[in-house]
Amino acid sequence: MEKELKLKTNGFFHLFIAFVLLFAPLGLIFYHEIWNIPTFIFLSLVGLFWLTGLFIVQPNQTSVLVFFGKYQGTVKTNGFFWLNPFYSKKKVSLRVRNLESDVIKVNDKQGNPILISAIVVWKVIDTYKAVFDIEALEEVDPKTGMKKTKSEESYQKFIKIQTEAALRKIAHTYPYDNIEQEKEAEEIICLRSGIDEINRSLASEIGERLLLVGIEVIEARISNLSYAPEIAGAMLRRQQATAIVAARQKIVEGAVGMVKLALNELKDQQIIELDDDKKASMVSNLLVVLCADESARPVINAGSIY
Repeated sequence: MEKELKLKTNGFFHLFIAFVLLFAPLGLIFYHEIWNIPTFIFLSLVGLFWLTGLFIVQPNQTSVLVFFGKYQGTVKTNGFFWLNPFYSKKKVSLRVRNLESDVIKVNDKQGNPILISAIVVWKVIDTYKAVFDIEALEEVDPKTGMKKTKSEESYQKFIKIQTEAALRKIAHTYPYDNIEQEKEAEEIICLRSGIDEINRSLASEIGERLLLVGIEVIEARISNLSYAPEIAGAMLRRQQATAIVAARQKIVEGAVGMVKLALNELKDQQIIELDDDKKASMVSNLLVVLCADESARPVINAGSIY
């Protein structure tokens, strides 16, 4: 578990000591004995070593201290400090950061291939877990040939992989849209329309995975969502057809209401008496006029309607 250290060592005082030791060879100006030369050189080397114990902790930055492989604690207090140079110091940022995953191709609940990506806003809340609970990446320095540990890149790569895994699970859980279930459209949550619920589920899914390594997910949201290119054209035509059918249904419902209103008004105001045949003919003509795509061209009947 994370353990916070409160350092009280003044870095400026130890910086002064380091400079005094570093410039000790200047004492040869006053002392000309040859036997003093090794002593002054040794003091200068000690000064260089002393300088390596100085470190700075910036706001919202921490320094994880390790002494010969043993975790000693985390310095969170801002300032300029000095510590035993044998302590290794690993900087870990507590600042809020974001990560955008790559666009990946997955299948939704209905088996349709879709393209999806997400943006995750996160920050480190436990430096011990962030540094020691994730396998650190190592790379060989081309200049020195020595291996260098990259803790920062380690948990950033971990976040990216876990985000993509959570995206796949969310995509498999929900359909892309609810065209197939129009009657229950209000009750069905889909990727395209239930964005708030989907984002909450995504944030919860990623948060559970990253909390194990001391990382808190502040927000997660889908940044890209579309059908895969191979079915995009067919799905677009299906959506257009569904929209046309829904529009036609509304038009018919409105036309039937207008016809009913017209017949009732004619009957209530006793303008004309129509038998069933004439009512059927009138209803047919009105529905053709009201439901037609083009404007009606009226034909004036100069004779009797009978």
